[in-house]
Amino acid sequence: MFVEINGNSLNVEVMGREDAPVMIAHHGAPGLGSMAEPKAAFGPFADAFRVVVFDARGSGKSEGKPPFTHEQWAADVDALREWVGAEQIIMAGGSYGGFISMEYAVRYPERVRALVLRDTSPDNSNEELSRANALASSRVQLDLEKFYRIMDGKTLSNEDLRECWAEILPLYDHDYDPAVVTARVESTQYRYETHNWAFTENMPRYDLKPYLPQVTCPTLITVGRHDWITPVSCSEAINELIPNSKLVIFEESGHSPQIEQAELFQQVVREFLAEVLSPDNAKV
Repeated sequence: MFVEINGNSLNVEVMGREDAPVMIAHHGAPGLGSMAEPKAAFGPFADAFRVVVFDARGSGKSEGKPPFTHEQWAADVDALREWVGAEQIIMAGGSYGGFISMEYAVRYPERVRALVLRDTSPDNSNEELSRANALASSRVQLDLEKFYRIMDGKTLSNEDLRECWAEILPLYDHDYDPAVVTARVESTQYRYETHNWAFTENMPRYDLKPYLPQVTCPTLITVGRHDWITPVSCSEAINELIPNSKLVIFEESGHSPQIEQAELFQQVVREFLAEVLSPDNAKV
């Protein structure tokens, strides 16, 4: 369904019963990501939660009225929370969606009952780390012009973004399968203006480290051991900064433990949420 959120039409899907605790899950990769990612990761939790997934402003099938700032994307999450009728939510997000999830927890702390993060970073330090990891990889011989265009947010068109995305996708998984990469390239909806804004305007200034110690909600941090773009050290930094946090490393995953070790990922998240939502820990 399409919902008018802060003057912008968003593609939204809601799963689960109306009286269940609400979880809003944010996808990564602005201009490349869509609700398909969090639906696959968190859709199974609709047996116990009311799960809201959506294409963020400027991504997937949603309308693309700028600005594409972290502040605006977090405000859109809060408007979705109000639209679905929840006083508090479980906020979940992976990769760039983790940036927005933490942004939301910082800006709307009273609205977050728990935070679930996956393969993300507290600041833009992952940029330098990921470039070094990519250039050192023996998995693919990168076309450096395409590599730098996508990493620097200087793609030229949707088709160019597609070609650049295909260039770096082999780096993501623990086990490289060319057929899987091809399928992802084909299934992605490309919005190059959103991608470019995120990596030219947002990323150079991205740094939540000074604010994360103020996040008091229970926080689960998950990461794949072999993640090239938001390495384990980034999740370790988040764990050190957020007081009430727990870090779980998935040893046989790259950037996507929710796919590569799906059963274990779901078990870890369910156990965390069961503890958070237990009567002894419930907020009044």
